[in-house]
Amino acid sequence: MRHRVNTRAAGLLLGHAADRLLGDPRRFHPVAGFGTVAASLERRLHADSRARGAVHTLLLVGGAAALGTAVERAAARHPAAHLAATALATWAVLGGRSLEREAAAVHDHLAAADLPAARTRLRSLVGRDTTTLDEGQIARAVVESVAENTSDAVVAPLVWGAVTGVPGLLAYRAANTLDAMVGHRTPRHERFGWASARLDDLLNLPGSRLAGLLTAATSPTGPAGPLRAWRRDAAAHPSPNAGVVEASFAGALGVRLGGTNRYASGTEHRAVMGDGPPPAPTDIPRATALARRVALAAAVTAAVTAAASRRGPARRSC
Repeated sequence: MRHRVNTRAAGLLLGHAADRLLGDPRRFHPVAGFGTVAASLERRLHADSRARGAVHTLLLVGGAAALGTAVERAAARHPAAHLAATALATWAVLGGRSLEREAAAVHDHLAAADLPAARTRLRSLVGRDTTTLDEGQIARAVVESVAENTSDAVVAPLVWGAVTGVPGLLAYRAANTLDAMVGHRTPRHERFGWASARLDDLLNLPGSRLAGLLTAATSPTGPAGPLRAWRRDAAAHPSPNAGVVEASFAGALGVRLGGTNRYASGTEHRAVMGDGPPPAPTDIPRATALARRVALAAAVTAAVTAAASRRGPARRSC
């Protein structure tokens, strides 16, 4: 009799469970270490050049993929080792629990009517200027961040983990981290960060669409609202991926997202998504609850996809 243990599928589920229970490591986070390496390499390579930025991206994302490939190959013949490697990599790259903690912290400050503390804590979630935001604007920023980062930090890495295993998990998170570091339209990064931003857009295409579908599937009000908002409003967002999931969350929660955002690089007037009122602080727990459901559905979908691919190392017994 042959028994197949799909360690990729099991590792993805265990990694998701570890993220839910533990969140990000408090010290020695591998993503923070990667960021240190990326910043050091940027200092050596930086120029107002797309070509230099492409080399920066290739070296770092390619290096992460190579490391993942080496780990996967080393563990492939030992199911327990492969399970552990996949679970650890998944835990390292997911950010769902930490995202929820940050959103809850901002909510707690709003509930205590402490706007200065809420504005300060919000900086860990968004890149916009928070110094003059009122209660409603803070709530909108949190809901938008929860929506976008549920796709970027949970659903998309699980997609790449299901398809390509540890190399995909590490390479995706490397690309996503680089986009956060250099993928901005600032004088320093307008050209140098172009390759990182475009690669992140490309890698997030499947994850954002799955996140939109799972938002519709797990919406507390049914799928019609999320799908309608996605179809009508997502294309007006400046990001081809964030628009999908933010519009879907707006439709699921019955709120209106979008509007004016102020950044260090200037002011953006973003299209409105959804039909309801602007978010209130009470919508933050609703958004994080929806994000939890989407994340769980994504983990199950990724595990099923990995199992169906039959790529996990096999174990035979008679």
